Amino acid sequence: MEEKYQAPRVSVVIPALNEAQNLRHVLPLIPPVVTEIVLVDGHSTDDTIAVVQQLGPTIRPPIHIIKQTGKGKGDALRVGFAASVGDIIVTLDADGSTDPREIPLFVEALLRGNDFAKGSRCVLGGGSHDFTALRRVGNYALRKLVNLLFRTRFSDLCYGYNAFWKYCLDYIEVDCDGFEVETLIHLRVHKANLKIVEVPSVEYRRIYGKSNLNAFHDGWSVLRTIVRERSRNFSTLPRPRYPVNPYIITDPPASKEEITL
Repeated sequence: MEEKYQAPRVSVVIPALNEAQNLRHVLPLIPPVVTEIVLVDGHSTDDTIAVVQQLGPTIRPPIHIIKQTGKGKGDALRVGFAASVGDIIVTLDADGSTDPREIPLFVEALLRGNDFAKGSRCVLGGGSHDFTALRRVGNYALRKLVNLLFRTRFSDLCYGYNAFWKYCLDYIEVDCDGFEVETLIHLRVHKANLKIVEVPSVEYRRIYGKSNLNAFHDGWSVLRTIVRERSRNFSTLPRPRYPVNPYIITDPPASKEEITL
């Protein structure tokens, strides 16, 4: 008698800081494949928690609200990861810039034998409505530097839409607090010799409000993270387990009008 297939449990971790208006649009789009939502509230002063509680009964997966005691996106993700019970963890932004309807694509990539599914705006099928000229140049330069120093083939670096099997956390430590967290995770997953696949993803403009990202300050933090991670593993860099990037690398257009969806 064949054993019945049991789908993996999927946890979605969403850091949120004053995102009440945006969450009204984001949470209803969470697909049925998700089994729990872990929302980490970073000291919001608006109605973020009230909105989540209001939407809770209308959303299929249960929503667990965690009040962040520390500060920063890195700290929020660390707290959310620890609270997740799923076999797969997906990181999603609360501002509407990442589309929850792409989650099944990330899950499918993991089910095909990969350890870490890394979202990319810079491969065929991906794109961005929010790449300013400064962000575009910065991401390009930092990506080139990482690929040179770490022998990776990343097509994108500073993008926070990722999914991974929870056991990956046994091999990496998330010990930063800021927006450099995505770069830190990508580099440590690579150095742990875990199998990475890139998944095309489209980044949108935030729906309401102003981003907490500061291109210069956070870019500098990313650069420092790259240098620090390189210096810690100078002679023991692993060879990538993935032979080639499975998608064609294409740097995203600078404006919304240039993107074909």
